[in-house]
Amino acid sequence: MHNPITQLEELTLTTASKRFLKETAKWTFFLSILGFIGVFLMLVMAFFTPSIFEMMVQMQPSLPPNMGSAIAFTYFVLAILYFFPVYYLIKFSIKLKKALSTKNDETLAKAFEMLKSHYKFIGVFSIITLSIYLVLIVFSAMGFLS
Repeated sequence: MHNPITQLEELTLTTASKRFLKETAKWTFFLSILGFIGVFLMLVMAFFTPSIFEMMVQMQPSLPPNMGSAIAFTYFVLAILYFFPVYYLIKFSIKLKKALSTKNDETLAKAFEMLKSHYKFIGVFSIITLSIYLVLIVFSAMGFLS
């Protein structure tokens, strides 16, 4: 029996598949907008954190004086890192909507390339984060043992 999903070198999208992809494009667009809002808020925090901590140091002199700058730098770096997966996600959403409306295979392939880049970034970032946690746990355990 002929299956419309698999053909020699082609992949045929069923009506249900197209509907699911259309809904996926809407949700990924929504999530990417939320992501850009998060990036913007991180940049705002990076900008205002030094001033806030300067006032806190004046009220509580025992606080480290450069703590605000360190936190601001951290917010700035995180905003830059968070920008890339959000960017890939919005590009996926836009290209997927365009591919479905124009029925263009190349645009669909580019959309999935953006989705691959999104998940690849998230995966590599997760591996790096878990590795840092592991190193911190090992060093913490060594500090407690001595």
